[in-house]
Amino acid sequence: MSEWSASSRPSRRRRPSPHPGAVDPRRTVRALLRSGGEPVRPRWTRRSVRPRPVVLLVDVSGSMSGYADVLLRFAHAATRRRGVRTEVFTLGTRLTRITRALRHRDPDAALHAASVAIPDWHGGTRLADALKAFLDRWGQRGTARGAIVVVCSDGWERGDPAALAAQTHRLGRLAYRLVWVNPHRGKDGFAPLAGGMAAALPHLDEFVAGHTLDALDELVRVIAT
Repeated sequence: MSEWSASSRPSRRRRPSPHPGAVDPRRTVRALLRSGGEPVRPRWTRRSVRPRPVVLLVDVSGSMSGYADVLLRFAHAATRRRGVRTEVFTLGTRLTRITRALRHRDPDAALHAASVAIPDWHGGTRLADALKAFLDRWGQRGTARGAIVVVCSDGWERGDPAALAAQTHRLGRLAYRLVWVNPHRGKDGFAPLAGGMAAALPHLDEFVAGHTLDALDELVRVIAT
């Protein structure tokens, strides 16, 4: 699998630069003091960059039972990578944050801790309600702002598809990029006809498959782009 990383964004912090640009007053003055007032070349500075945060929203409803375990293992590997801040939530009839559970070093122990924390494993699907809960409690407060948000779901929705479209639109406006992973995307004859999937599709930046290791490898490249 490709190296886990995320596209970068400029930071407020600045760092020394060998190339002309913005003058670093402090370093320039210190150089003048060291030279006894003799002219010195200005010291330059530039903005540093840092990886964008990544948010994984994994559907664990009954219709995703064949894929949720693999996607959560993928999420575990992502949270264990240094350098990229990754948050993981599950979607079903409710929203559950499992980032802390997935920080166990052992994958099996991490998935066991996650399964204990998830009250609606293999239950129904209320994607719109779960996304609204995420946006109201976490996303609007900063977790989704400027982040790469990845929704892993087949798009089956028991509620009103129009409500899912509205919440996906909200999420897309907050996120830097909104990626939807549908395990059925890579199958022959697939068409996004499920009510929830069809409603969410116009608000996405990327729509990718997630049914094989190669598809997950492609997902990693999409996140890093």
